[in-house]
Amino acid sequence: MPKFIVQGGRPLRGTVRPAGNKNAALPMLAATLLTDQEVVLENVPKIKDVLTLMDLLRTLGAEADWTGDNEVTVQARHLGRAQLDESAAARIRASILLAGPMLGRLGEMTLPPPGGDIIGRRRMDTHFLALRRLGADVKIGKKAFELRAPGGLTGADIFLDEPSVTATENAIMAAALARGVTRLRNCAAEPHVQDLCHMVAGMGCTVEGIGTNTLVIGGAESLSGGRFRVSADHIEVGSFIGLAAVTRGELLIQDADPHHLDSTLLGFARLGVRGEVRGNDLFIPADQAMRVEMDMGGYIPKIDDGPWPAFPADLTSIALVAATQCEGTILIHEKMFESRMFFTDKLVAMGARLVLCDPHRVIVIGPSRLRGGVVESPDIRAGMGLLIAALGAEGESEIYNVGQIERGYERIDERLRALGAEISRADSRERET
Repeated sequence: MPKFIVQGGRPLRGTVRPAGNKNAALPMLAATLLTDQEVVLENVPKIKDVLTLMDLLRTLGAEADWTGDNEVTVQARHLGRAQLDESAAARIRASILLAGPMLGRLGEMTLPPPGGDIIGRRRMDTHFLALRRLGADVKIGKKAFELRAPGGLTGADIFLDEPSVTATENAIMAAALARGVTRLRNCAAEPHVQDLCHMVAGMGCTVEGIGTNTLVIGGAESLSGGRFRVSADHIEVGSFIGLAAVTRGELLIQDADPHHLDSTLLGFARLGVRGEVRGNDLFIPADQAMRVEMDMGGYIPKIDDGPWPAFPADLTSIALVAATQCEGTILIHEKMFESRMFFTDKLVAMGARLVLCDPHRVIVIGPSRLRGGVVESPDIRAGMGLLIAALGAEGESEIYNVGQIERGYERIDERLRALGAEISRADSRERET
């Protein structure tokens, strides 16, 4: 297994372009199953999760190939089966996204529990609530979920019990081939959900309310193929903001889609880290205040996540690392997943001054001098946070289990080297033996 060896303490400078949004590419790949015609997706990040989902599409009988550096072509003319085995589904959380399109296309799907990051309990209930309301029969067994809709799906008025991103996406794809109109309320509205909405609309069904928490979807008897583009990954943009801040660097982030960054920029501004919007680019200068802005009355401020358009949950790990380098005290409150903050012990070992109050809340007191260490990446975002900490720390760090980071960040070591980072890849067995 590979590891990263990082020599920290170097300001990173230069121009970087965010990859395509992983969390948009995955449901858009799943949506290619909604039609028997050819679908081309542009700006697809070449990362482990995308490669895994493409393998799952092939398992179901679709043809899925890279036809360009970041272009994928899928043809699902002949779907040979509607079942994944346990080992295949366990490889990726996004395997659950195959339920909606397969129900809409074939009227059935057998899906073992999906895998994914261990960041806390991740409910499946909302998926099945939506699919049942559309007419699917759902049987939940110990080893698999059996979904059946032999007579097809029918549009319905559905209030989701939580604004789950993947449950919203599953409902959108199922509704796209359902008879009649579906009204989804309390649904997620993240940029990746918007990408999926624009895609299915471009395939031939009507979608109203894109970007809001109420979607009205007019189902179609069949959908067409087409060419669609994955938008820039706003989580990667936020990661680069944190990277510039922690390394005291200066970055120009090209094609950052700033209209998706309001809450991200507001959150980092509380740390004294600001960005300048330049058209569709974002410039992060080196001369940052790096001072926590107190709330009115001198109260300790907080950065907390929530459903879109609130601060993204996937950026709380990055904001926490950035806060260790800022003067002042701040509370980081991750509300969604009860295990995401457990990586903080690794930051403490590197010299960070913080208090893990409970599984959801961390008080950070900065600034602290980070020193290199030996750490292991527990999940995608915490792994990126630890990599950023290592780049800002004094001395050498070793980061193990980097496959977790690479599930979400394309060629991250190469792109960091282009910005001046001293980072190399090695076989982890070298140091372990």
